[in-house]
Amino acid sequence: MRIYAIWLLVLAASLTTFAAQQESAAQLSARAESSPLDQQPALYLKAAHQQLKDTDTLYDQGKTEEASNGVRLISEYADKAADTSIRSGKKLKDAEIEIRKIATRLKDIQHTLSFDDQAPVKTTVEHLEELRTKLLARMFSKEKKK
Repeated sequence: MRIYAIWLLVLAASLTTFAAQQESAAQLSARAESSPLDQQPALYLKAAHQQLKDTDTLYDQGKTEEASNGVRLISEYADKAADTSIRSGKKLKDAEIEIRKIATRLKDIQHTLSFDDQAPVKTTVEHLEELRTKLLARMFSKEKKK
């Protein structure tokens, strides 16, 4: 009887974990907007990663228009993550690392696309590099940190 109770508890815990992982990028973004400022960067970055996975799938399926919209959303989520991170002064290093990972993955995706489809991805990668520069400048600035 005790073993069944333990297995039931483990099953319930794994199901809730699985359900939490299946949040869409839009849901994560909405949750970030209502979260405290210091928790927003992590949620926006999680949304950007989820959107990156979805966009990669769309490119694999040949849905270029929808994937281009996904690339735009990745840029928006990264903007919000960098902005909230800079405003709060927290999670700057984490935000910079995650944005670098997203930019690297987008570069990999860009190399698999036809020349005509590369433009929005290239623009987004350049924008992400600018965000990284802003984050690094804030991390290493001489002004007093809050």
